[in-house]
Amino acid sequence: MAAWVRICDASEVPPGEVRGFRVPIFTFPILIAHVDGRYLASTSICPHEDVSLLDGELRGQVLTCPGHGYDFDLATGRCAHDAGLRLRRFQVRVDATGALYVEIDLHRGGH
Repeated sequence: MAAWVRICDASEVPPGEVRGFRVPIFTFPILIAHVDGRYLASTSICPHEDVSLLDGELRGQVLTCPGHGYDFDLATGRCAHDAGLRLRRFQVRVDATGALYVEIDLHRGGH
């Protein structure tokens, strides 16, 4: 079962920036990036060595892990350096009031 969970006001994530937001069922923050007028959401932990991606460098929709320099395409979740690594991504919507929501599979939780 999936649910739309309110994360923040869209204005809290400026264009070209990445922010992390806590969601109660997750053990880590959800990463929200504002890229080319759209919002992309994923896990905030690098699947390579569990490094936080929140301090990574964002270039377009590619986020570079500050730990080992792995590049992740936030639109697809794919890693440019290791095809076996992927970020878990979430669908995003912004409602008429400017609130940003992500769709979370409640059965998967924060894993």
